[in-house]
Amino acid sequence: MTQIRHQPVAPTDTRRLASGGAIDAHRHDDHQIVYARRGVLTVTTSAGTWVAPATRAIWVPAGTVHAHQAHGELELHLVGLPATENPLALDVPTVLAVSPLLRELIVAFTRSPDDDSPERARLRAVLLDQLRASPQQPLHLPTPASPLLRAVCDILRADPADGRTLAQLGREVGASARTLSRLFRADLGMTFPQWRTQLRLHVALVLLAERTPVTAVAHRCGWSSASAFIDVFRRTFGHTPGSHPTG
Repeated sequence: MTQIRHQPVAPTDTRRLASGGAIDAHRHDDHQIVYARRGVLTVTTSAGTWVAPATRAIWVPAGTVHAHQAHGELELHLVGLPATENPLALDVPTVLAVSPLLRELIVAFTRSPDDDSPERARLRAVLLDQLRASPQQPLHLPTPASPLLRAVCDILRADPADGRTLAQLGREVGASARTLSRLFRADLGMTFPQWRTQLRLHVALVLLAERTPVTAVAHRCGWSSASAFIDVFRRTFGHTPGSHPTG
């Protein structure tokens, strides 16, 4: 059995990870805000994967076993908070929108983690206020518990461009479309089309971080055209993939 690393205090600091770099599974007794100013970050737990480009941060509650993965050169900013301090009142990992102001607050706060001046205390208070006001984003790709559902999801993870219907995928794994549809809602809390779109967006963010051209990303992720991909991407992230920050 793999030993999960226990780091009681969640650090507040800045780190750099090369593309493909990782921080292995670990847990803190503190909450943590994880933000990638450059590159795309994925955080994985037993419940699924959360993805965050430079316009998003990830809230990791105290005690959550999690691992980090870098896509593209990653400039990582970490903010640790005591378990008694939960400005978001969230007990599950959550992706948060990062406004330009919140971005600068996080960057400034993690630049001098050992500073205990009154100015830094005021900076921290403003940062927490901005966090409370940050909209939550539906960028979670949940991991299924059902073996049948896991088989379907694994097929699509291997090839996000696979355009087969749920009935066609069901014939491959030995289940009806009705059964699988019910499992998607009961196990993952979303429909099959919603899950597949989330998967494709996750993969698209990783490919964009690797500087893959937009047209190629659309094709590899299963959109019928670059314009269809751009439309979904804009509605999800608020900007086009061509203007997406990669660092």
